Amino acid sequence: MKKDKILVIGACGQIGVELTLALRKMYGDANVLASDLREEHDLLKGTGPYVSLDVMNKEMLHVLVIRHNITQIYLLAAILSATGEKNPLLAWHINMQSLLNVLDIAKEENLDKIYWPSSIAVFGPNSPAQETPQHTIIEPTTIYGISKFAGERWCEYYNHRFGVDVRSLRYPGLISYKSAPGGGTTDYAIEIFHEAKEHQKYTSFLSENTYLPMMYMPDAIRATIELMEADASKIAVRSAYNLGAMSFSPKEIGAEIQKHIPAFTMAYEPDYRQQIADGWPNSIDDSQARADWGWKPEFDLAAMTKDMLQHI
Repeated sequence: MKKDKILVIGACGQIGVELTLALRKMYGDANVLASDLREEHDLLKGTGPYVSLDVMNKEMLHVLVIRHNITQIYLLAAILSATGEKNPLLAWHINMQSLLNVLDIAKEENLDKIYWPSSIAVFGPNSPAQETPQHTIIEPTTIYGISKFAGERWCEYYNHRFGVDVRSLRYPGLISYKSAPGGGTTDYAIEIFHEAKEHQKYTSFLSENTYLPMMYMPDAIRATIELMEADASKIAVRSAYNLGAMSFSPKEIGAEIQKHIPAFTMAYEPDYRQQIADGWPNSIDDSQARADWGWKPEFDLAAMTKDMLQHI
């Protein structure tokens, strides 16, 4: 039996750090090659091999895949929603070309599996806001959402046309304490914990009753691995699966934090990110992921809040 060799691109990002560590536990440290443009993250140092890589350089990526006998690629490099609005053309170029480079190499080298994350940002103001279905109106209004929707179509195309086993999840807002967020619209739900611990107060850049789908990072990592470990025959969706765990507003997470830090206070000064959030779902219907490969979240708002405050 051939041993899997996994390449994680964007390993120093919010998802990448924890996913790399989880994969190294499963496959062995030496069999998971971490890569990023930036310096190696402190949490990754000494846990396994690391290379500096620009995913936009297709030739360099191709050589790396061949040299290290890579069989699976997790492509996590991306410019996120709030950052993308500041430079839309750059966000489109990086988010799209990085995926096309990986898909093309996967086709040429007949790689076993590819993972690429999508996002709830694919949905727009015309999508049903409550329990947004797997298949529905998709008209994103941010460049991040547009690039993710286009990426979903490319994934499906490469699977149907060339047989590339590419899998994807539409992540909700992700909350973690191990690595910093990367410029997304849901970042307030991470900032709030740090500010609560340090200053007992927080000013939210979203209004108090803005509900968004959210997920604690341990659930997101587990979902990613469960999807990738599932038998190919169970993967009916080759664009990206809806993925859900919890939905809450800034007001609700503030109230939950107050149970642990009674002196904590909230203020609200919505900025340009409010308009992005207003176009996104309030909650997600992930029944197809549950039915196809057995997805089930473990953390709700109360459990996540307690764990975050313990670890920060």
